[in-house]
Amino acid sequence: MAGVIRSGLAVWEPNFLHGIGGGLVVNSGHTMKAKIIVMPKRTVLDPQGKTVKHALESMNFTGIQDVRIGKFMEIELDDAADKAAVQKQIDEACHQLLSNPVIEEYSIEIVS
Repeated sequence: MAGVIRSGLAVWEPNFLHGIGGGLVVNSGHTMKAKIIVMPKRTVLDPQGKTVKHALESMNFTGIQDVRIGKFMEIELDDAADKAAVQKQIDEACHQLLSNPVIEEYSIEIVS
């Protein structure tokens, strides 16, 4: 999955966060994070979730009504970026790459 790869004080930022080419930048130590949760839509069957629910019940875990399996992504961003612009870029990345809008929905939280 796309994201930021940290190595010491250097950070590799993928292409989709800047629109034009990624690159190696010096980390100032101040970052924002985009926390993204991608889940299957409620109207879509989640066979993996059903399998996990069944396995939990077979292990005598009780009271489980439903299990949905999704994805969590955390992307580190330059803190100097405009939060509204970052929100828009991450939303576009989710719609175009990080989720399948036909069968999945996503939520984004930008934190400093």
